[in-house]
Amino acid sequence: MKRVSRVLRVLLPIAAVWAAVLYFLQRIWFYRDPVRVTPKGDDLLISPCDGQVVYIRRVENGEITSQKLGESIRVSEITHAEWPEGTTPGTGWLIGIYMSPLDVHFNYAPLSATVSGIAHNGAKLNLPMVDLWEYVQLTYLRRAVDLFAKRYALENERQTVFLEGQLGGRPLKVAMVEIADKFVNKISTYIKVGETVRPGQKISFIERGSQVDLFVFSEDLDFLVGVGDQVYGAQTPIARRR
Repeated sequence: MKRVSRVLRVLLPIAAVWAAVLYFLQRIWFYRDPVRVTPKGDDLLISPCDGQVVYIRRVENGEITSQKLGESIRVSEITHAEWPEGTTPGTGWLIGIYMSPLDVHFNYAPLSATVSGIAHNGAKLNLPMVDLWEYVQLTYLRRAVDLFAKRYALENERQTVFLEGQLGGRPLKVAMVEIADKFVNKISTYIKVGETVRPGQKISFIERGSQVDLFVFSEDLDFLVGVGDQVYGAQTPIARRR
């Protein structure tokens, strides 16, 4: 009994500290809202979220070619919604940013624009975005993992925000696709259709692990980040318009 008592005296404080750390990470640190300074420049496209760039893919005629699947994936298969005016811009880029549980989970406007549409699509069951080893690589080792064309990106719950604005003095259409992970509870949205947003403005908060796919329909972009780079929402320029 004395031995058990001594063990408990050692283990109970450790368990209490561990529980306090978990509570802090899940209930306080996860919801942090740091001050972000958005760089000036009307030709800069700003990161919509914190996370790691996991792919940058060319969009041609409204489709992205998947080397993994050996076929093309239509933009609408990822957005789960058509553009508000019924026509999808054909040529541009898709940037995928994986948000680990350690990242800030606010999402931000990448440019000055008008919100032309918001579409929410649920799912019967959200699939896990990554396996254990991929999770360790992305979250703790900060190593790039190509997540393009995985089933979760096509099937999980998502919210798509359509933006129409100006970049470099010329019109630009952007679609932000907020994709939920298996353990995501909800997406809180702070904007409405018809509202004008400024670069770096908070537009939503997505709980737990998640991803943002950013469609940018322009052929004259110079990317300032690459696959594997860590980016910060409302702060990191990810592309410049020529």
